Amino acid sequence: MDTLLNQEWVKIVIVILAGFLIGLDIKTHRLKKDSSKEIGSVRTYAFIALMSYVFAKINIYLYMIGYVAISVHFLLFYYKKLQSKKSGILLFLLTSLVYSFGIIILKFDAWFLIVVFIAIVFISNLNKRLKRFYKIFDEREVETLAKVVLLSGVILPLLPRGNIHELIPVSFFKVWLAVVIVSMFSYIGYILKRYIFKDKGYWLTGILGGIYSSTATTIVLAKKARSSKSTDLFVSSIVIATAIMYLRLLGIAFAFNMDIANNLTIPFVALALITSLVSMFFYHRARKDLNSNINEDEDQNPLELGTAFLFAFLFIAMASLTHFVLSRYGGLGLNVLSFIVGFTDIDPFVLSILSSKFSVSAQEASAAILIAAGSNNILKAFYSYIFSKNKIGVLSAIVLIILGILTIGAGLII
Repeated sequence: MDTLLNQEWVKIVIVILAGFLIGLDIKTHRLKKDSSKEIGSVRTYAFIALMSYVFAKINIYLYMIGYVAISVHFLLFYYKKLQSKKSGILLFLLTSLVYSFGIIILKFDAWFLIVVFIAIVFISNLNKRLKRFYKIFDEREVETLAKVVLLSGVILPLLPRGNIHELIPVSFFKVWLAVVIVSMFSYIGYILKRYIFKDKGYWLTGILGGIYSSTATTIVLAKKARSSKSTDLFVSSIVIATAIMYLRLLGIAFAFNMDIANNLTIPFVALALITSLVSMFFYHRARKDLNSNINEDEDQNPLELGTAFLFAFLFIAMASLTHFVLSRYGGLGLNVLSFIVGFTDIDPFVLSILSSKFSVSAQEASAAILIAAGSNNILKAFYSYIFSKNKIGVLSAIVLIILGILTIGAGLII
């Protein structure tokens, strides 16, 4: 296929066809605007594309002369437009891109020209969507996005990855990563709610957050729920994050240890199904509420940096406490250990079991993972109430505690 696309006659056909279609798109736009004071027709752009290919094939200097000639022509045209109080340069930019088709297909693969063509068509037809976006866009979004880039793209890569101290078994990189993740999910939820899914942005945040950390997601949503009247929506969002947690842990198990994964399939799928049904119940009630998330006040804290730093502190504290307990009382048994680590980040513990760092049977390992997930649910129940301190926190805590008891029970009887 690649050989066919790069044959000379095929290149010419692609260049001419791409120029023709761009001209057709410009012509269509011109008819809608009822504008006759423009340069060229559909054939003009097909010839410009062909000319760029022929000139580039002959000599780069001839190609440059051709572009200068086109630019001078447009300069005179633009001067006339300014006299008519018009200043748009979009037509010149499109013509310049069409003129680049020839050298693009000669210097690069034909697929690159096809991608450029698709990008031109896509961007040139964004105008109506952008007009709708401008009406709701807040200039403060640029500042918020800059903060996200600073947190994740500038500071995070510079931090050391070794443990902070022998008593604190986490690195500055992991601590800051926790800050980035919490802030990112808060920001994603804000974007989904404000611009895309106004009636279910936080619910989607719960789904996305559960893929990485249901604990961090619970903290973010509970904090935002403090001043919210959308009780059912936030309860549904917090609970769905835990449903995704079950599926995430099951996926990790299948990736590392099939025996343990087979033991966990029935309990985790059943728990995920129950949790999802509970979440959908509250979400269905939220949809019936006309004063639900759509009428919420604007979120003034899209990054929740205070919450992110607090989660990072809790992350350090729990990791240090777990390390201390394990070093002093590790002989109490794997089940007690799994219950303890459930009050911190359970993924490292789960991965260590799946990679056989503990000399235990598949059944014992499966039980330990279930108990850790259950105790983690109890921790999230605590966070849910502490950070919201309202009806949302109470309902979420009740659901999470019940799920925690069920999960621990499944671990004890497996």
